[in-house]
Amino acid sequence: MSESISYASGASERPLLGVTIPHFFDRVVAEHGGREAMVSVHQDIRLTYSQLAERVNELARAFIAWGFAKGDRVGIWSPNNVEWTLVQYATAKAGLILVNINPAYRVHELAYVLEQSGCKGLVIQNRFKTSDYVAMLGEVCPELESAAPGALRSAKFPELSTIVSTTEPESNGIFGWRDFLALAGGCSGEDLAARQAELDMDDPINIQYTSGTTGFPKGATLSHHNILNNARFVAAIMNFSEDDRLVVPVPLYHCFGMVMGNLGCLTHAACVIYPAESFEPDSVLRTVQEERATALFGVPTMFIAELALPDFAEYDLGSLRTGIMAGSPCPVETMKQVNELMHMTEVEIAYGMTETSPVSFQTRVDSPLDKRVGTVGLVHPHLEVKIIDPESGAIQPTGAMGELCTRGYSVMLGYWNNEEATRAAIDRDGWMHTGDTAVMDEEGYVNIVGRIKDMIVRGGENVYPREIEEYLMTHEAVEAVQVTGVPDPKYGEEIIAWVQLRDGAVLSEDNIREFCRGRIAHFKVPRYIRFSDDFPMTVTGKVQKFRMRETSIAELGLKEIRTA
Repeated sequence: MSESISYASGASERPLLGVTIPHFFDRVVAEHGGREAMVSVHQDIRLTYSQLAERVNELARAFIAWGFAKGDRVGIWSPNNVEWTLVQYATAKAGLILVNINPAYRVHELAYVLEQSGCKGLVIQNRFKTSDYVAMLGEVCPELESAAPGALRSAKFPELSTIVSTTEPESNGIFGWRDFLALAGGCSGEDLAARQAELDMDDPINIQYTSGTTGFPKGATLSHHNILNNARFVAAIMNFSEDDRLVVPVPLYHCFGMVMGNLGCLTHAACVIYPAESFEPDSVLRTVQEERATALFGVPTMFIAELALPDFAEYDLGSLRTGIMAGSPCPVETMKQVNELMHMTEVEIAYGMTETSPVSFQTRVDSPLDKRVGTVGLVHPHLEVKIIDPESGAIQPTGAMGELCTRGYSVMLGYWNNEEATRAAIDRDGWMHTGDTAVMDEEGYVNIVGRIKDMIVRGGENVYPREIEEYLMTHEAVEAVQVTGVPDPKYGEEIIAWVQLRDGAVLSEDNIREFCRGRIAHFKVPRYIRFSDDFPMTVTGKVQKFRMRETSIAELGLKEIRTA
């Protein structure tokens, strides 16, 4: 790396893997079949690698027997459980493309994803918390109740034919889990092996929807090569081995859970542990204690909640060694507490984005303490990064702010069926433009300063203001709306909506929140609402969101949060 410019490349003596996920999976099972692969505490399920493989292969054969062809899309709409991971590996083996659907999605978000991805199949948990997935699915697919299992004919989703419940069906057109697995008899082990032989490491394997500045989510499309290698290097930098036991309270529908968690453990024959369907701080610490976990993942808000438990000191966390804090800016003080109070002396920060599979930077255990707690670390192996002037595109000198760009094996194949968005994100030289403002020092350590784009990161969830703005504009009383983020000690950022009402209209803050609840994901509902007829503008009429943020911070008495 030059000492004068903000460019770095990740040299590595460890080569990239040139195989598919199923090929690597089978190799790990052959070598480590008797080792514990997975524990689901809330389901009371334990599986060795051999037992995991039996279940995965059975499910893969069922998909093939029912007529799923290579490249077909299968969605999964469920919180964390064993079935989620079985679907992840089974779709990979059958050459299908897994479409991750956020468990917090409501009806219109579900409909968009099913239509945009062209899902042929959908695996659901019947309900989760206050969400009745069967009822919501029936709302967008009224034909479901009169259909036979696997024979849905939807006017809105012509490609969608097969819905599978992870338990028992609650609608005529839904397969029960055991009924669907029974179809596996129609596909032999040889047939499955033949399907696997057709696969290529550069085939798309996963679509993950990220909120878009156009107001609609974009489907980042990732390959075997993308996510298998990224998972392997994340775990390798953590010094993982087959003796490690990782607790994963982060959602599997994110790269953090399914790539860094599930695949990261697979690449080192380690054990992945799910403490609950979704995050519960006490269940996390109890699981760490009872399972003698060596590693723990989480976004900063999760670690903050765990540290804040009244009985925190009563948990025996002495088995912990490492872990990763990522998903949103990491408060430096929280990082220090995790290091000291949770015995995670080798805890690391990772930075990336879904579009880069996800990790581009990671701290190292042998870095100086100030670099470990005050930066996002060094570039990942086999990747290139640069920081550019967003106007000219020229590489910035070290110490100067600019837009962070990434190039290498981890960059997504593109946004599913969205060439325009793909071209806007990945330039002709293969650089992924992150939209994040960063600074690199002369040793290659990077600080993320802010975002060129106006994305809000709330508790690890990426929220794009345009999405919320477009929804609020559907309210008949709303004339105009602008949404931005403000600092929050718990979630990193919270959402504030500046709302201009139509002449004569009367609306309260509660009215607006009620309009959002149940219709957009809960984490997108604005925490703060400010009624205003005067948005800060440039002379050309462009809204100045940074001034909105400054005004909101001052009016609400908030403080910026120092982050790594």
